[in-house]
Amino acid sequence: MSKPHHLPGHPHIARRDGELHVEGRPLSALAQEFGTPLFVYSRQWMLDALAAYQRGFEGRDAMICYAIKANSSLGVLRVFAEAGCGFDIVSGGELSRVLAAGADPSRVIFSGVGKTRAEMRQALEAGIACFNVESEAELDVLDEVAREQPGRRAGVSIRINPNVDPKTHPYISTGLKGNKFGVAHDRAVAIYRHAASLAGLQVLGIDCHIGSQITESAPYLEALERVLDLVEAIEAAGVPLHHLDFGGGLGIDYNGDTPPAADALWKQLLARLDARGFGGRRLIVEPGRSLVGNAGVCVTEVLYLKPGEEKNFCIVDAAMNDLPRPAMYQAFHQIVPVVERAAAAAVSYDVVGPICESGDWIGRDRTLQVATGDRLAVLSAGAYCMAMASNYNTRGRAAEVLVSGSHATLIRRRETLDDQLLAERF
Repeated sequence: MSKPHHLPGHPHIARRDGELHVEGRPLSALAQEFGTPLFVYSRQWMLDALAAYQRGFEGRDAMICYAIKANSSLGVLRVFAEAGCGFDIVSGGELSRVLAAGADPSRVIFSGVGKTRAEMRQALEAGIACFNVESEAELDVLDEVAREQPGRRAGVSIRINPNVDPKTHPYISTGLKGNKFGVAHDRAVAIYRHAASLAGLQVLGIDCHIGSQITESAPYLEALERVLDLVEAIEAAGVPLHHLDFGGGLGIDYNGDTPPAADALWKQLLARLDARGFGGRRLIVEPGRSLVGNAGVCVTEVLYLKPGEEKNFCIVDAAMNDLPRPAMYQAFHQIVPVVERAAAAAVSYDVVGPICESGDWIGRDRTLQVATGDRLAVLSAGAYCMAMASNYNTRGRAAEVLVSGSHATLIRRRETLDDQLLAERF
């Protein structure tokens, strides 16, 4: 066997004798066994990504909470639970998932702008660590819910909107004045005073999350300075803060992107914290995409090659219900053959799915050497793909496989029509 050729940005995805492998397993064999479309994840890639954060916080009082909205599959959650991660959730359903995966509820943070009373009760009864509250109205409702349970107080951190541009797609920017998230910077002190006056709440910290797929250090540093200014003002107003939550949002390499490594980023941020006298505070971070994004690939089969007057189309069996990011964000995923086909002519194709929408595309203007029946790998598919998958056009959700070394485990079977119809009635 020839020496493996690792794909850039994918240290556990490599070609061996022209065939793509995830860790020790060839993707063509996995596709043959489990069918396509198929999501395949590298366990070691996830653990290596987590290790970068762990190195960055070595010697500090810190809790790393995986933001499960990126990929909430139980098999993925179990990897992080066994590695000692906390979890960042945004719904009662996500809370049930992390508990089913073996999470310690005292290491769970509940974020999100629209928590219901039922979700608040569920989280309080489970004994989660903290609610990241996003409005004054939510504070009042959470106080009421907590006071319904004698002897119980809800730990809270208030999410501040620092009005920092994260230099990312508008749909995943969350820290600007026009975004729905957090409370206004200039209202923070008054809101913290109000929170401290509510008997059902215990103020624990301050929270800030400016967006997703951030590839520069500067927005983090700017947001950090604004948050620390606020911490000083809030504590001067008589409300002590025990932890600082800086959210997540660190990007990955989709197509030559160069985000800072997690440990290098936190070296910069911790130096600023130390310089301003906050280095000893408890720190919380909530990475999602950066822990799972490049760990996953989606394997899809070429159904038809269709020449056109202006475009050539490569029609595959994966679609926007499996891989929604291109249709939703115009996002770029690299698309490469699972087995290289040197004999085929190189042609520029739009890679599209079978769904009856012109927006059902996976990649535009991709030069591929491909034939009907070949398999393609859509890279960097570990985050915001399976978690956002749907049944549009009555398509079943794909199967998922977790690879560890040479061992592959089916962590989600392919969804059947019976699964889809189970909840429906005439």
